[in-house]
Amino acid sequence: MPQHAPNRPVCRHCDGFPTVAITTGDRRRDGSRVLLHTVCPLCKGTGHDLSARADTRVGA
Repeated sequence: MPQHAPNRPVCRHCDGFPTVAITTGDRRRDGSRVLLHTVCPLCKGTGHDLSARADTRVGA
């Protein structure tokens, strides 16, 4: 059975893929590639839209 997770919107900047590894094209002495790991600047690596929607009930 699937687990129920909170229904939070996916980040519009990274489409839910918050961390990526980018190859620089260089290789180490053992043959492995040199990678740069980075996170989405909008969602801070969570993959979900963190925009505050507290102002939806203004004046209520």
